[in-house]
Amino acid sequence: MLLVDEARKVAALSPALEAALGGTLRVGTPLARVLVPGDGVEPLEALLTEGREASAHLRVGGRSKAVRVRALSLAQGPRAAGWVLLVAPEPTAGPSRRAELFHGLWTQSPELQRVFRIVEKVARTESSVLVRGESGTGKEHIAHALHALSTRTRGPFRAINCAALPPNLLESELFGHVRGAFTGAVRDSPGHFRLADKGSLFLDEVAEMPLDLQAKMLRVLETRSVIPVGGRQPVPVDVRILAATHRPLRREVEAGRFRADLMYRLRVVPLFLPALRERRGDILPLALRFLEELHQRGTRRVERFSPGARKLLEEHPWPGNVRELRNVMEYAFVIGEGPVVREADLPPEFSEPRAPVPATPPASRDVSLEPGRVQAALAQTGGNRSEAARLLGVSRVTLWRRLRDLNMAVKR
Repeated sequence: MLLVDEARKVAALSPALEAALGGTLRVGTPLARVLVPGDGVEPLEALLTEGREASAHLRVGGRSKAVRVRALSLAQGPRAAGWVLLVAPEPTAGPSRRAELFHGLWTQSPELQRVFRIVEKVARTESSVLVRGESGTGKEHIAHALHALSTRTRGPFRAINCAALPPNLLESELFGHVRGAFTGAVRDSPGHFRLADKGSLFLDEVAEMPLDLQAKMLRVLETRSVIPVGGRQPVPVDVRILAATHRPLRREVEAGRFRADLMYRLRVVPLFLPALRERRGDILPLALRFLEELHQRGTRRVERFSPGARKLLEEHPWPGNVRELRNVMEYAFVIGEGPVVREADLPPEFSEPRAPVPATPPASRDVSLEPGRVQAALAQTGGNRSEAARLLGVSRVTLWRRLRDLNMAVKR
């Protein structure tokens, strides 16, 4: 049994359920964070109010367990006082189309679920992992899962975006610096490698790292030591490298922008995350999950989408993937009223003409900078170049060069 209070937060669970889950749920945790209706579409409210048995997933410690749930309402006089949830194991394993919540990533896509199984296997090793995927597909979630499921889980997890810093600052952030190494270096700084000692270091957008810094990175991986900027003595480090990029590193090597020897060190186990447009069946269930989370902080409860809004959501190219979907749902939650999300509740770009985006971009091109995707990103950001670059997962300079090639003018 799982006891839920009137605020829809976990109040207690029985010892039998705690033993079956192999862990406990923290008192005060919102029920929406730990209990997911099995089909992912029906709002959690329906499970609580209708009193019928339904399939669901319980999330405990980053893992998801398939269960059958029935909610019994508790009353204190005329006022509802909460619910008792009767929980039993799911009698059958079910097909791969069943929903799964894995370290913050929800899907019913078999392709993404296969990635989860690979993550579980490779997490037990010390192999370097390179995660490929567009901006907003969950690359950092995968990095966190690899760390959490590894023997380094008690060690630190550090993350740095290689595209967000200029080269000189990136080197200092990675390797640290000594006092007086450059103007403004008033004290020693350890850097991310030393701060991640005995743990994991996640290098996001590693393809944006300058060539000279790539050579220093290779030396760190080979010697397992770092030399701080301005220093002379190497400092030993014990770090597992997890990297991510939206670019194919092999093509970056062919173009002379990335070192082949570093690629082979980082790309021991490659993982490929599908874009949201490649798993259309996840769009509406994810949208309703986000709306349920928003309800926990607000007063509006959304139960469904109008046919027009549903069509727009399903046909949208989603250049920002799940991150964009979350933002769109927050916009609709704030702008709209009542239990139905309508076409008018969606952001302006959903009602504006847009260039078609190929469902499967040609493998020989950078999918994030296809003309259609660039135009869609610019439309969503009102022509703001910086915001469009963030949405596409590229640096502002990279986007500017592409815009120059396409002869497109935008805001800064």
